[in-house]
Amino acid sequence: MSFSSDQRSEDGHFKLSESAALVINKGDITKWSVDGSSDAIVNPANERMLGGGGADGAIHRAAGPELREACCKVPEVRPEVRCPIGEARITPGFKLPASHVIHTVGPIYDADSNPEASLRNAYKNSLSVAKENNIQYIAFTAISCGVYGYPYEEAATVALSTVKEFANDFKEVHFVLFSDDIYNVWLNKAKELLEA
Repeated sequence: MSFSSDQRSEDGHFKLSESAALVINKGDITKWSVDGSSDAIVNPANERMLGGGGADGAIHRAAGPELREACCKVPEVRPEVRCPIGEARITPGFKLPASHVIHTVGPIYDADSNPEASLRNAYKNSLSVAKENNIQYIAFTAISCGVYGYPYEEAATVALSTVKEFANDFKEVHFVLFSDDIYNVWLNKAKELLEA
């Protein structure tokens, strides 16, 4: 992957470090993969980890019933909670093109006493779990930006600044964003934070 002298090309590719790239795509995360063996998508799950609406439901549908079965085997830390807000768990990807799914729970913006810390932990712990499992390529959605109501600008700042801290740990970090609005915010924020 090559970069222009100003560290980016116009198509959403940015340089995180000498060896790592950040790629911002518009699309469907359930169809994303790089090599099918060292790649993972991050599922914006709920604490039960049994599927839900939005990207969570789409990922479960695309992965097939085996994903729900694998999630059921993740031990509950308290009743109905397998993955508390800000934490992350990993399962195989099953029928998804990516080899793994990392499940993380973002904050509900208006209900969390410190949504920024919770969102930062969701990204940080997802990246840590990926690193521990030798994942080289990881793709995120915009965690907490849907029904959880996180303002896009703030969420993009948290997401991109946290990813930057792990710049030497991955070959590529992707954001696969479903809506034009979120894609445009992420692209502009990446230009601001990564080209400064």
